Amino acid sequence: MDHRLADLLKLLQLERLEVNLFRGESRDIGNPQVFGGQVLGQALTAASATVKDRIVHSLHAYFLRRGDCRAPIVYHVDQSRDGHSFSSRRVTAIQNGEQIFNMAASFQVMEAGFDHQIDMPDVPPPESLVSTDLPLTLLPMERVPARSGGKIETSRPFEFRLVPPPESRPGSKALPARRVWFRAVDQLPDDEALHRQMLAYVSDYNLLDTSMLPHGTSSAGNRIVMASIDHAMWFHRPLRVDDWLLYDVNSPSASGARGFARASVFARDGRLVASTAQEGLIRIVRS
Repeated sequence: MDHRLADLLKLLQLERLEVNLFRGESRDIGNPQVFGGQVLGQALTAASATVKDRIVHSLHAYFLRRGDCRAPIVYHVDQSRDGHSFSSRRVTAIQNGEQIFNMAASFQVMEAGFDHQIDMPDVPPPESLVSTDLPLTLLPMERVPARSGGKIETSRPFEFRLVPPPESRPGSKALPARRVWFRAVDQLPDDEALHRQMLAYVSDYNLLDTSMLPHGTSSAGNRIVMASIDHAMWFHRPLRVDDWLLYDVNSPSASGARGFARASVFARDGRLVASTAQEGLIRIVRS
C-alpha cells in the first residue's frame, strides 16, 4: 500500500484506553492547527468502535478550539442510546485538558426502503483532467502559516482533479462553486465503516474555501483568517473512497464574518453517496 495512505490508516487507528476512551495521534500538514478532517475522522472512528452491526448515516460536529498538531488527542464517547434500529453517540475531543471538538453521530442497521436522488452533474471524466497535488489551488496565500515557509505539504493520501481546471489566477473573483474529482491514492480494504471514516477526513477539503471565490483575496494590506466552525455529513449509500468520487460544492451565502458551503458527493456510476455542509469563520484582519 502507498505509504501516504498507510500513514492515514495508522492515524485513524486509535488506541483504546478504556471502554469509551480513545487516544489518537496528530499530524502536521502545514495548517496553523490540527486539520479538521483528522479530528472528524478520528472522532467517527472512536464512535464506530462502540457500535456493532450498524453503520453511520449522519454526523454533526463543532470545532471549539484550535488543536495542537504536536500533541495527541483524547476522545471520550458517550453511548447515548441503542435502539432497535438506530444508535446515537456523542464524542468529545480533549487536548491539554480542554475540549477542542464535539460531535453527535447516528448509526443505523442497513435496511431497504424508498429510494430516489438528484442527478449527478454532467462533467468531464477524471481521466480527461490534470491531477493537482494541492487540492486548494485557489487558497489565498494569506492563509499559509509562516512556519511552513510559504508552502503547504503536498504529499497527500488523496488525488484531486478540479472540474474544470480553473482559468482564473489566485486572487481573482469567481462563482461560489467548485467541482472536484478525488480518490485515495491506493486500494483500501472492503470495509464500509472505514470508507466512511476516510470520506469524513477528506470532506474538509474544498468546502470553506469555495465561499471565498466570489470575493478574491488580492486586497492590499489585508489578511484573511479562516477556520471551520461546524461540519455536518449524511451518508446515503455504500461508497468507496479508492474509486473516483465527485465533490460538487457550492456556497449559497457568506455574511457576518462566516462562510457557508454545502456539497453532494457522487460515485463514478452516478449514485449520490453522501452530502456535506460546513460553516466557517472568514475574518478580514486589516494591517
